[in-house]
Amino acid sequence: MGSPATQSVTAAYKTGAFTNGFLQGYNTMDALAGLAFGVTVVTAIKYMGKKNANGIAMVTARAGLFSMGFEAIIYVALILLGAMSLGKFKLSANGGVAFDQIVNHYLGVVGQSILAALITLTCLTTAIGLVAAFAQDFHKHFPKISYKTWLAFTSGASFLTANLGLNQIISWSTPVLMFLYPLAMALILLSVLSPLFHRDPIVYKFVVTFTVIPALFDMMAAFPPVVSQSALGKLMGNFQQSYLPLAQYGLDWLLPALLGMVIGVACHLYKQHANAKVQVPQENEN
Repeated sequence: MGSPATQSVTAAYKTGAFTNGFLQGYNTMDALAGLAFGVTVVTAIKYMGKKNANGIAMVTARAGLFSMGFEAIIYVALILLGAMSLGKFKLSANGGVAFDQIVNHYLGVVGQSILAALITLTCLTTAIGLVAAFAQDFHKHFPKISYKTWLAFTSGASFLTANLGLNQIISWSTPVLMFLYPLAMALILLSVLSPLFHRDPIVYKFVVTFTVIPALFDMMAAFPPVVSQSALGKLMGNFQQSYLPLAQYGLDWLLPALLGMVIGVACHLYKQHANAKVQVPQENEN
């Protein structure tokens, strides 16, 4: 269809290509799904006989590296296909349209049928995993409501949402992702680093509190114009761009999250030091 190297760079990627690509990655929802799938993966590993926490972590890490490696290859291939398609087609409104155009170009109606079957199967496996993980996790936190009830609710809500159409789903889900993704990434990093501060809740509290504030501004800025261009939306947008560092890149949550981490760890160390001073006199008295 064309050479990727000769295609014109789209407007969004002429400046800040890395940060724009990073933010577009929110739409994959991989990090959010990872938090949900983690429950299902760990449960499956336990059923396979692994009981030791370190053993479970190692199996999970290996599976993650294996799956992410193959997923990265798929994403790079999709990037190349998308870039090549610009030699024949105009920039698509969404990935679904681009997929349809590319497959139709190479394989015609047969290709579209194959694509429909593949998308149905791949989305079905993801959907089953997500609704199962969601139902498991919420049943754990709210045991009065049965797992099957949560499963039915999630499946019904997903069915209704899917019928809004891809463009509408993207336009209204993006603000939610802009709010949730910084919190998800902060929680993932805290989980990885938690042995350094002995999983002290005070560190989590500071990081989440400092992250949620800029995330709210990002959410408001990402809403469709009916919300983002309202009086409140403009007020929050002006404040965000004027006072929050890295706001122009959509990463204004990063520095506050790091600041919350520093303050939280400092409080943790202070608590440790205070507890040690209290224990020493008690030991001397004994």
